[in-house]
Parts: sequence; C-alpha cells; structure tokens
Amino acid sequence: MTIRLPDAIKNYFEMSNGSVPAQASECFSQDAAVLDEGGTYKGHTAISSWIKETREKYEFSAKPINITTKDQHEIVEAEVSGNFPGSPAVLTYSFLLNNDKIQSLEIS
Repeated sequence: MTIRLPDAIKNYFEMSNGSVPAQASECFSQDAAVLDEGGTYKGHTAISSWIKETREKYEFSAKPINITTKDQHEIVEAEVSGNFPGSPAVLTYSFLLNNDKIQSLEIS
C-alpha cells in the first residue's frame, strides 16, 4: 500500500533513510525543532547532525505505513528496521508543518 505524504514529510523520510544527503534545509524550517530519544535538536545544523549521527548509530530504514491528521499535526506511523533492540518496530512521527516545511517533529 502506498500512502500520500506531504512533500516535506516525503523528503524527510528519503533523507533519514540515506537516499539523499542529510540537509535539513530541504524539508525543515530555519527554526525547526526535533525531539527524539530525550534530546532536542534546533535549527538546520543541529538537525542535519542528528540525522547523520542517528543513521550511523542505528543503520535504519523507515517505511511509512499510515498517516492521519490530529490537532494540526501529521501523524505518521512507520515500520523502522535497523541495528537496535526490538527491530523492526513501529514508531510514531508527529510532524507540525508550516507552509511547505517541517516546523517540529517528535518521534516516539
């Protein structure tokens, strides 16, 4: 099943899966924030570093399997496989979009 993702979210998954270089400016707003594993990453430089470090640490791929909208957030469930205990796992990505960019992302 193929799901339709907003362009910024589609670009995020391509970048996080290593299909394209980790350049946060492609899909995140200038003052965006990411919350993941208890850390907060703000701005393009920090987000790009987080993506690169996470890819190297977990060697993962994420396949979106569902998307819903709740309280202005795009909630994407993705099956994530990689070098971590419990792989594969379904993770929830909560995106807040601002125009055509990601303003915030929380992964749980």
